Amino acid sequence: MELQLANGCSVTCLPQHDSSVVCLDFWCQAGSAMEQEGESGIAHFLEHMVFKGNERLPPGAFDLQIESLGGSSNAATGYDEVHYHLIIPASGIAVACELLPQLVLEPGFELKEFQMERLVVLEELSQSEDQPEEVAFQALMQLACGSHPYGRPILGLRSDLVSHQPDGMRNFQQRHYKAANCSIAVGGCFDPEKLLSWLGAGPMGSLDPGSAVDTPDDLLLFWQPGEHLLRLPRLESARLLVAWPAPPASDPQALMGIDLWASALAEGRSSRLVKHLREELQLVESIDVEVHPLERGSLVILEAVTDLEHLSKVRLELQKLLKEAQEGLGKLELERSKRMVANGYTFGLEAISQVTHHLGQASLQRRLCALDQPLRWLEEWDLTRLQALSGRWDLQSACLLEVIPA
Repeated sequence: MELQLANGCSVTCLPQHDSSVVCLDFWCQAGSAMEQEGESGIAHFLEHMVFKGNERLPPGAFDLQIESLGGSSNAATGYDEVHYHLIIPASGIAVACELLPQLVLEPGFELKEFQMERLVVLEELSQSEDQPEEVAFQALMQLACGSHPYGRPILGLRSDLVSHQPDGMRNFQQRHYKAANCSIAVGGCFDPEKLLSWLGAGPMGSLDPGSAVDTPDDLLLFWQPGEHLLRLPRLESARLLVAWPAPPASDPQALMGIDLWASALAEGRSSRLVKHLREELQLVESIDVEVHPLERGSLVILEAVTDLEHLSKVRLELQKLLKEAQEGLGKLELERSKRMVANGYTFGLEAISQVTHHLGQASLQRRLCALDQPLRWLEEWDLTRLQALSGRWDLQSACLLEVIPA
C-alpha cells in the first residue's frame, strides 16, 4: 500500500507479519546527475558525511545503536538517486524510524569530520583510477555522454572534490532533500498506522514539501556515436566496449524488450554472441550485454574481453552477428529469453529487502505498479515487435571504444 505523510512524502508499506525483520529504505532524487557546475562528487561525498552524524548522533552512534539491536545499514549513490537502507529485527522498528531520518536529514557537517571524510572520498577515487577496467568504463561513459552529467564519474572530479566546503554541501542537501523528491519504503513485520505516526513525528514529517523534480529537455541524454581507441597500462586483456542509447527508465515496457534482446544475444552459453564468439570460435574470454535504466536516457553496454591479436576479428564477427540478429530471432530464442528475463526478475525479488528496495525506487520515480506487472509487459513482446526494436543495434550507430594494453 502507498501512503503519504502530511508534507507529501510517499511511504510505501509491505506488511509481512510472519517476518522477523523490518527493512527501512530512504530514497532521494539527489544523485550525481543533480550536481551543478563545480559540484561533481558532492552527492556521494554527502552520503559519506551523513554517517558522521550530528549533535544528537555523534560519529558512530547511529551504527552502534542499530548494530546493538542486531541490525545493519548501508547506502549507495547513483546517477539519479541516493539510497539509505537498514535491516533491523521487527522489535526495533520504532528506533529505526527515529534514527534513520535523523541521520539522513540532519547531517552535522562538522569541519574536522568533513576534512577527514574528504580524504576517504579522495582515496576511493584513487582506487577507482587505479583499476584499468574502471578507467575504461568511465572513458566510455564520457565519450558516449559528453558533457551530460552521466559522462562524469559519480565519485566526482578530483579538482572539485578538493575544493568542496561544508556550506556548499549544505546548500546541495537543502536543495534536493525535499519531501516531494523523497520516498520511504518499509517491508516486514510492522503496523502501518504506527509507522506513519513514528515517521510523521520526526524529521521526516517536518521536511520541507518542496516540488517534484522535472527533467528539462536540455538535460535528456544527448548521444555521441563514434569510434575511439584507449591505451591503458596494466590492462591484462584487450576490451571492446560498445554503448547504445535506449529509452529512459520512465518507459519500462520498451526496456523490457531491450532486456529480451540482450538476453538472446549474450545471456548464457546458448545465446548468440556467447555461443559463437566464446564457445565455437574461442575468440573471447567473456562477452555480455547489460541494460542500464537511467532517468534521462538509458544505456545498453556490450563488453567483450579478448586477446589483442583477436580484437579486429571479434569486431568483424560481432558486426555480422548483430546484422543477423536484425533479421529476427527464432521462436525458441524468444521463449528462452522470456524465461530467463522473467526468472531474473523473480529471483531478484526473493528477499523482503529486495522487494522493499524495488518498491522504494519505483515510488520515488512515480512508477509504482503491481509486482507482476513487468511479467505481463514481458509477455506482450512477440517476434515482430522485437525485430523492429533490434534494427537499432549496429556498430555504426554506437559509441565504440577499443581498449588495449599500453
